[in-house]
Amino acid sequence: MMPGKRIGFLTFGHWQAAPGSLTPTARDALLQTVELAVAAEALGLDGAYVRVHHFARQFSAPFPLLAAMAARTQRIELGTGVIDMRYEHPLYMAEEAASTDLLSGGRLQLGLSRGSPEPAYRGAEAFGYTPGEHETDGDLARRKTQQFRAAIAGAPVVPAAAGGRPSSGMLAIQPQSPSLAQRLWWGSGTRQTAAWAGEQGLNLMSSTLLSEDTGRPFDELQAEQIQVFRDAWRAAGWPGEPRVSVSRSVLPVVTDLDRQLFGGSPAHDQVGVLEGVRARFGRSYVGAPDVIAEALRHDAAVQAADTLLLTVPNQLGVTYNTRLLGTIAQHIAPALGWHPAGQPPGTDAGNAVR
Repeated sequence: MMPGKRIGFLTFGHWQAAPGSLTPTARDALLQTVELAVAAEALGLDGAYVRVHHFARQFSAPFPLLAAMAARTQRIELGTGVIDMRYEHPLYMAEEAASTDLLSGGRLQLGLSRGSPEPAYRGAEAFGYTPGEHETDGDLARRKTQQFRAAIAGAPVVPAAAGGRPSSGMLAIQPQSPSLAQRLWWGSGTRQTAAWAGEQGLNLMSSTLLSEDTGRPFDELQAEQIQVFRDAWRAAGWPGEPRVSVSRSVLPVVTDLDRQLFGGSPAHDQVGVLEGVRARFGRSYVGAPDVIAEALRHDAAVQAADTLLLTVPNQLGVTYNTRLLGTIAQHIAPALGWHPAGQPPGTDAGNAVR
């Protein structure tokens, strides 16, 4: 296990006017995510991350939300997991990202990717983006990622104008946030794309879904992916140590309501076919906090990663999710080598928001 384990939450930002939902509208989901980021910071958690999906009742435009979260917090990392780069204009996104990072004081952690399965058929084309000849969706996402990276690194983009004509000078996008380029992650679902991320000098983000299956348990396959990434990073000659995050569904059962809501959640890996390929889904960790803590201590990928993102059932509201995160912070996370950010080891995170 790497020292200095970081723990944050990841929300999909679901909203729906369904029975039991405390996020009937998009406004509710957005405002509650800001409040949950404030609560998570008070608990000593290290990160508040949002998923990005298009054409669904989930978050789709992350930068206004991240800026609002930045305005209400002081320390916690703010990130995405992940932005589907097929949909993005690299230069406009570079301006938005730099502005948001400056507002946050350099706390932005941007997860980028080719994107996950979506409800829209060829949705990126509706945004005006189509892969080139002989180019796959993955190729398009990686090409646009390279353009985005160049832009936030200050690469010149267009000639300056003088009297309506191009001059000899070149202009970069503005504003610039100088260290943002070091806080980019690639959301990888396979060992092949993990190797690409390492070669490119990006950090690695791996979720509860891998779009490949070798028959090995999910955590072992994901740990292998992480090792492939780190080997590729070192082979490419990048300095320092890259960051690696994994996501887990962690649902401690301490009340009758918890048992009613999550007693039937799958406690084992699931295998299925997704977009024509065999995929493996990670298990949910459901049960008594001490049982979950022991199970996570034996999760090979959780131990290999420096950051653990906890997916939250956001439609249950801020109060429920604050209690859920507080239970994890107090009774589960310390077994993984975590202690509240900005506080000495031994601090009772469960008392932070009381």
